Amino acid sequence: MGLRCALWLLLLVSYLPLSVLYVLSYPLYLVITYIIKYRKKVTLENLTLSFPEKSSKEIHKLYKQYQKHLSYLVAEIIKIFSISKKDLEKRYQCINPELVNQFYRQGKSVILVSSHYNNWEWMILRIQEMCPHHGVCIGKPNNNKFFEKKINEGRTRFGSEIVFYDTVRTVFEQNNQQGKLCTYMMLCDQSPNDLKKSYVTTFLNQESCMIYGQEYFAKKYNLPVIYYEVIKVKRGFYTLRFELITENPTETAYGEIIEKYTQLLEKTIKREPQYWLWSHRRWKNRIYGEQLPKES
Repeated sequence: MGLRCALWLLLLVSYLPLSVLYVLSYPLYLVITYIIKYRKKVTLENLTLSFPEKSSKEIHKLYKQYQKHLSYLVAEIIKIFSISKKDLEKRYQCINPELVNQFYRQGKSVILVSSHYNNWEWMILRIQEMCPHHGVCIGKPNNNKFFEKKINEGRTRFGSEIVFYDTVRTVFEQNNQQGKLCTYMMLCDQSPNDLKKSYVTTFLNQESCMIYGQEYFAKKYNLPVIYYEVIKVKRGFYTLRFELITENPTETAYGEIIEKYTQLLEKTIKREPQYWLWSHRRWKNRIYGEQLPKES
């Protein structure tokens, strides 16, 4: 009952202007950074092992920048319930949509791969208007079904579709058989549920198990794979840039698609690391608890 009331309250709050939501998010930043210290240990360890060349002072500065970004991101996620198409189009623009559009004209679906970097939630909203294909966003189910239902109602207001890992094979097969042209949005930076089915590579200076699904489905249905980078222009405004990974995945070697994606993602993160979701356990196969840097 408490969660239901909180969600209805968030729905009402979402109708406030973003400028007001940002003001309200600043106390959240103070709370999660200095009072409850939200996932501080995990965040610091991820940053420390990913950037061994940075000093303790630099790592803690990044931690605070990340916490502030996370607070603003909460405001933007709340806004998905009420933001208009016109406002979203102004705030979330693509600089080279023709890279995806050409495949629609060729009668091909595409796989878009990216990460929990900057604002990925607005991409779920925007994908249906941005691309001529039908937008299909693939994600993990939530344990709370009421929360999952309500948040997905906000995410799919403009026509996109959300499918979960347990049904994704069926969705790909059905759409392929029906000749339905789709852009499949896959966030491929999560920790794989089954490490035996993952692809192991080096990512951010660490041995990492990467989700193999993007390459598997690309090769199975010979779908072009495109990396998209979300660049923060200023608070509440983003630019999206597409980059082709491969047009013919069946001609690539094992792991080639994932390696290229990993290299592109690492380049994105290193440019402005504070915008990646550092507070999640990206390396679950690693034992947490190593020595953390002390703040100077």
